[in-house]
Amino acid sequence: MNTADPGPVPGLPVDVPSTALFTDHYELTMLQAALHAGTADRRSVFEVFTRRLPDGRRYGVVAGTGRVLDAVENFRFDAPVLDFLRERRIVDEPTLAWLADYRFTGDIWGYPEGEVYFPGSPLLRVEGSFAECVLLETVILSILNHDSAIAAAASRMASAAGDRPLIEMGARRTHELAAVAASRAAYVGGFATTSDLAAGFRYGIPTVGTSAHAFTLLHDSERDAFRAQVDSLGAGTTLLVDTYDVAEAVRAAVDIAGPELGAVRIDSGDLLLVAHRVRDQLDTLGATGTRIVVTSDLDEYAIASLAAAPVDAYGVGTQLVTGSGHPTCSMVYKLVARAGSADPKAPLVPVAKKALGGKTSIGGRKWAARRLDAYGVAEAEVIGTGPVPAELVDQQLLVELVKGGTVVARETLDVVRDRHASVRAGLPLSATQLSRGEPVIPTEYV
Repeated sequence: MNTADPGPVPGLPVDVPSTALFTDHYELTMLQAALHAGTADRRSVFEVFTRRLPDGRRYGVVAGTGRVLDAVENFRFDAPVLDFLRERRIVDEPTLAWLADYRFTGDIWGYPEGEVYFPGSPLLRVEGSFAECVLLETVILSILNHDSAIAAAASRMASAAGDRPLIEMGARRTHELAAVAASRAAYVGGFATTSDLAAGFRYGIPTVGTSAHAFTLLHDSERDAFRAQVDSLGAGTTLLVDTYDVAEAVRAAVDIAGPELGAVRIDSGDLLLVAHRVRDQLDTLGATGTRIVVTSDLDEYAIASLAAAPVDAYGVGTQLVTGSGHPTCSMVYKLVARAGSADPKAPLVPVAKKALGGKTSIGGRKWAARRLDAYGVAEAEVIGTGPVPAELVDQQLLVELVKGGTVVARETLDVVRDRHASVRAGLPLSATQLSRGEPVIPTEYV
């Protein structure tokens, strides 16, 4: 497989457009009404959490935090956006004047990206005036719901794959911009590389590529196709061997590239059976170092079923970028506390709606900590609104991300990826089971 070394990436190498219209109409409706009522400047606390994990999942993965920070920084109402709002009569002139100067000046705390979360975890806390915080609801939720769903699927697949690397190959199975975000989230969850060059360019994720059946079909024979690829890319390339007859293709591949052939890719058939046959054939031909890469609609269950197969890497597409059946995390953004006036010294009052059907919320500005057992393994997610118990002070989960409107906690993706691997290793062993189950640790409120 041909791998491009991304080298150091100092930051986003492309311009990021305004995110101001990545919002719902009703947020501007609330803003206008609050400005008119004189309540827009009340100090407020919003929290992002989910009431439950996707059915059968044992933990969630926080992903997209870095993209949220970018979105908050670029939440600006420029002239074309203001003209659109004016022409559609979405808000009145006083509100347009307020939006023209919008800058988020509050604070954001959150679980570090790559952390795991559970039902009720306050994985992001946004503090500031009601007006400046309420506008961020949709853009924050759209990023976190999508990226965390992909990262959770990726994490399950990485657990199933063990030490074998995973390649993200889902760009053609989702929206072109979602594909870039999905690749980033997959890397956080444990994938090693991506086929999406936009993700490599924007985020520095290592990129890889093989070839498609079209390349083989282009040539007069399979041997001609293999020879062309090896002549251009060298013996270390990856040859696709299931266009016609797999056994004949493997024979031709080794004959042309020699025993130094980098890898072969299998994209169809009974992967368990074919992988064993191909491994035996490669070894017989002297290509003992040639790796086997398998693709073909893999998910975590298919990957786990291949654990005993002589497979060296997996390429995953559709199931990954759709969250392996759970494309969203059902996260919500709720007001949990607000001041009784615009006075900066006014105390915060816990607030929560009363609702039926499981849509309950718990008021109050929350902290979260993870209690560990005597072996250092997580045993409970503890959430509270009062003083933090002394034994949990060093186990608190929320970190400062934005202070006074300035981002203070940017991290590289490799740091985030390593964090997730470390955190996942600190969960009970049952966290990696693919069978349906409850969250691997309980949520406790104190």
